[in-house]
Amino acid sequence: GGVCGWDLRRVFTSVVANYLAHVMLNPRTSDLTGSFRLFKRQVFDSIIPQVKSRGYVFQMEIISRARAGRMSVEEVPIIFVDRIYGQSKLGTGEIVQYLQGLWRLFWTLSG
Repeated sequence: GGVCGWDLRRVFTSVVANYLAHVMLNPRTSDLTGSFRLFKRQVFDSIIPQVKSRGYVFQMEIISRARAGRMSVEEVPIIFVDRIYGQSKLGTGEIVQYLQGLWRLFWTLSG
Protein backbone atom coordinates (compact mmCIF):
# COMPACT_ATOMS: atom_id res chain seq x y z
CA GLY A 1 0.00 0.00 0.00
CA GLY A 2 0.94 3.63 -0.11
CA VAL A 3 0.10 7.02 -1.54
CA CYS A 4 0.73 8.73 -4.85
CA GLY A 5 0.83 12.47 -5.53
CA TRP A 6 0.86 13.77 -1.96
CA ASP A 7 2.96 16.78 -1.03
CA LEU A 8 5.36 16.65 1.92
CA ARG A 9 2.91 18.41 4.28
CA ARG A 10 0.20 15.83 3.64
CA VAL A 11 2.59 12.88 4.03
CA PHE A 12 3.92 14.36 7.30
CA THR A 13 0.39 14.96 8.61
CA SER A 14 -0.61 11.38 7.81
CA VAL A 15 2.50 9.88 9.41
CA VAL A 16 2.05 11.93 12.60
CA ALA A 17 -1.70 11.18 12.77
CA ASN A 18 -1.10 7.45 12.42
CA TYR A 19 1.76 7.49 14.92
CA LEU A 20 -0.42 9.20 17.55
CA ALA A 21 -3.28 6.80 16.88
CA HIS A 22 -1.01 3.77 17.21
CA VAL A 23 0.52 4.99 20.46
CA MET A 24 -2.82 5.91 22.03
CA LEU A 25 -5.15 3.21 20.63
CA ASN A 26 -2.87 0.26 19.72
CA PRO A 27 -5.14 -0.76 16.83
CA ARG A 28 -2.76 -3.33 15.29
CA THR A 29 -3.47 -2.02 11.78
CA SER A 30 -1.17 -0.22 9.40
CA ASP A 31 -3.35 2.82 8.67
CA LEU A 32 -6.22 4.15 10.73
CA THR A 33 -6.75 7.42 8.91
CA GLY A 34 -7.71 6.15 5.48
CA SER A 35 -8.15 3.06 3.31
CA PHE A 36 -10.88 1.01 1.83
CA ARG A 37 -12.96 -0.71 4.53
CA LEU A 38 -15.18 -3.76 4.28
CA PHE A 39 -17.18 -5.05 7.24
CA LYS A 40 -19.37 -8.05 7.82
CA ARG A 41 -22.90 -6.80 8.30
CA GLN A 42 -23.20 -8.23 11.82
CA VAL A 43 -19.92 -6.61 12.89
CA PHE A 44 -20.95 -3.24 11.47
CA ASP A 45 -24.42 -3.47 13.06
CA SER A 46 -22.90 -4.25 16.46
CA ILE A 47 -20.37 -1.39 16.35
CA ILE A 48 -22.19 1.49 14.65
CA PRO A 49 -24.64 2.24 17.54
CA GLN A 50 -21.63 2.95 19.80
CA VAL A 51 -19.86 5.29 17.37
CA LYS A 52 -19.88 8.98 18.29
CA SER A 53 -17.12 10.30 16.02
CA ARG A 54 -17.25 12.13 12.72
CA GLY A 55 -14.68 12.85 10.06
CA TYR A 56 -11.33 11.09 10.17
CA VAL A 57 -11.92 9.87 13.72
CA PHE A 58 -14.98 7.90 12.56
CA GLN A 59 -12.70 5.46 10.71
CA MET A 60 -10.42 5.07 13.73
CA GLU A 61 -13.30 4.52 16.10
CA ILE A 62 -14.80 1.69 14.05
CA ILE A 63 -11.50 -0.19 13.80
CA SER A 64 -10.65 0.46 17.47
CA ARG A 65 -14.07 -0.73 18.64
CA ALA A 66 -13.82 -3.83 16.45
CA ARG A 67 -10.45 -4.64 18.02
CA ALA A 68 -11.75 -3.93 21.53
CA GLY A 69 -14.64 -6.32 20.80
CA ARG A 70 -12.12 -8.97 19.75
CA MET A 71 -13.33 -8.95 16.16
CA SER A 72 -10.86 -9.81 13.43
CA VAL A 73 -9.56 -7.06 11.20
CA GLU A 74 -7.75 -7.88 7.97
CA GLU A 75 -6.06 -5.37 5.69
CA VAL A 76 -5.67 -5.33 1.93
CA PRO A 77 -3.05 -2.82 0.79
CA ILE A 78 -4.17 -0.14 -1.68
CA ILE A 79 -2.41 2.76 -3.38
CA PHE A 80 -4.21 5.99 -2.52
CA VAL A 81 -3.93 8.40 -5.45
CA ASP A 82 -4.43 12.07 -4.63
CA ARG A 83 -7.40 13.77 -6.22
CA ILE A 84 -7.07 15.37 -9.62
CA TYR A 85 -9.96 17.82 -9.22
CA GLY A 86 -10.96 19.87 -6.19
CA GLN A 87 -9.09 20.59 -3.00
CA SER A 88 -8.36 18.62 0.13
CA LYS A 89 -10.56 19.46 3.12
CA LEU A 90 -7.64 18.80 5.46
CA GLY A 91 -7.08 22.08 7.25
CA THR A 92 -6.46 23.29 10.78
CA GLY A 93 -10.07 22.64 11.82
CA GLU A 94 -9.92 19.00 10.72
CA ILE A 95 -6.60 18.50 12.49
CA VAL A 96 -7.98 19.93 15.74
CA GLN A 97 -11.13 17.78 15.37
CA TYR A 98 -8.91 14.73 14.82
CA LEU A 99 -6.83 15.40 17.95
CA GLN A 100 -9.93 16.00 20.09
CA GLY A 101 -11.55 12.84 18.76
CA LEU A 102 -8.41 10.79 19.30
CA TRP A 103 -8.18 12.01 22.90
CA ARG A 104 -11.87 11.18 23.50
CA LEU A 105 -11.44 7.73 21.96
CA PHE A 106 -8.39 7.04 24.09
CA TRP A 107 -10.29 7.80 27.28
CA THR A 108 -13.47 6.04 26.15
CA LEU A 109 -11.78 2.81 25.07
CA SER A 110 -9.11 2.60 27.76
CA GLY A 111 -11.48 3.13 30.67
